[in-house]
Amino acid sequence: MREGYEGTGPGAITPDGCAVDMYARLAVGDEPDVIAGAVPPGAHILELGSGVGRVTRPLLERGFRVTAVDESAEMLEKVAALDGGVRTVRSPIERLDLDEKFAVVMLASFLVHTGDAAVRRGMLRVCRSHVTDGGCVLIQRQSEDYHTNVPRERVDSGGCTIRIVSSEPVGDGVNEVRAEYVFPDAVWTQTFRARPLTRSQFEDALAEAGLKVDKYLTDDGTWVRAVPMG
Repeated sequence: MREGYEGTGPGAITPDGCAVDMYARLAVGDEPDVIAGAVPPGAHILELGSGVGRVTRPLLERGFRVTAVDESAEMLEKVAALDGGVRTVRSPIERLDLDEKFAVVMLASFLVHTGDAAVRRGMLRVCRSHVTDGGCVLIQRQSEDYHTNVPRERVDSGGCTIRIVSSEPVGDGVNEVRAEYVFPDAVWTQTFRARPLTRSQFEDALAEAGLKVDKYLTDDGTWVRAVPMG
């Protein structure tokens, strides 16, 4: 397990504290609709950090091609079982080096907020190096009150109660976040580290990687379409 990351509950737990079985049961939200409305129909999407394919599945159902990248073999086993001919690649995102470019690159699940700034820079460099000059990068950000509106909870459409229990500073602008996922028959927890980014800090991080904001896709600014600079 990575320092500052921990997961508990039934089944396999990845090094960043993600529970494979829990994510396989977690309902998808409005992510597929946001994505489909922001990119060309049938585009080939490079999905960085696919997990078990929670978002991959509805993208395939909408007619997109998907190359799914994750560092967890257990996660990718779930993705490979999906209908639709998805391609899987096992690799840390920040070290990915495919000899091809994609019309759409996607970095969801708040991965841009990883606590390790060097890893974040690597992820964004990978986004830039794998997107076509006329393509776009879709990024999911944390809401402005993600770390201040705690504790909080919501119930997803599948009946899971999702709680953000705490977010505490651990130094260097990084917070340690504790989350709980409560199903009627099982409970999982995850502790992870995240770096809050203001909109300005986020845009500076994009610029460092050679990207710029094309459009904020949601009113709360949590989904962003970026494009190559120059």
